[in-house]
Amino acid sequence: QVQLVESGGGLVQAGGSLRLSCAASGRAFSSYAMGWFRQVLGKEREFVAAIKWSGGSTYYADSVKGRFTISRDNAKKTVYLQMNSLKPEDTAVYYCAAADSFLVSSRYYSSSYYHSWGQGTQVTVSS
Repeated sequence: QVQLVESGGGLVQAGGSLRLSCAASGRAFSSYAMGWFRQVLGKEREFVAAIKWSGGSTYYADSVKGRFTISRDNAKKTVYLQMNSLKPEDTAVYYCAAADSFLVSSRYYSSSYYHSWGQGTQVTVSS
């Protein structure tokens, strides 16, 4: 297991940018795939982006493709989510999560395959 702590959330105007960070502690961070999910109160948790252990493969929800970029620094045990051209509908609590790195790619889109979660960071985009 790995412990995860998100940071970087806040209030931003539509069209603005934020960069979320997720710092990991514990062993074997570099062997995990990492994902970002988001959740609005009363709705299901939604996949945003994922990245495999080497950073060579990335996956995005259609709603954020071209605006968000996921990256990782294994030496720093940190995964990032750069969010540009933010929209009010991006408002949510954002969570990072860790999964085994050798799953079938389609499984990275499902929260069911992630075994460790952070506490979340609030992102609010005003119109």
